[in-house]
Amino acid sequence: MQRQRGFTLIETIIAIFILLLLLSLAVPSLNGVLADKRLHRSLDRFNELVRQAHERSVAEHRAYLIVWNDAFIILQPAAFLKTEEHQPIDTMPVTRHEKWRLELPAALSKKAPAEWIFWESGVCEPARIRFASDDGSWTTEYSPLSGLGEIITYAPR
Repeated sequence: MQRQRGFTLIETIIAIFILLLLLSLAVPSLNGVLADKRLHRSLDRFNELVRQAHERSVAEHRAYLIVWNDAFIILQPAAFLKTEEHQPIDTMPVTRHEKWRLELPAALSKKAPAEWIFWESGVCEPARIRFASDDGSWTTEYSPLSGLGEIITYAPR
């Protein structure tokens, strides 16, 4: 007759220790995946603002601006019509953990305002956008003719 054997206390402790060890190895990896998702979401959301600015400027034959301030990145017409409210078309909140930097390499002044223009034809000023947060950083350069971005750096944490 065979004796049925249960887990001893030592075997249970060892099994729990191995399980906790495996779990502690998986958590940093999961945090990295979630940080990458949040970082990619910031890039996608900004590219959506750029796409809207480009499409609206072409469709309406009207200049649009993407404007940076401390709390928001705003899409708005360069000049409001008399008949319309002075409200932004779209906004993107900026958290205190995010750092956004607009670089305009073709600007005549080094102290240009934090405004990126899309003219009536859809052409925009060439721009480089740098983003950094707790989740990582990215840098994208935007073509003046198409407004399409090319990712120069992308580094999740």
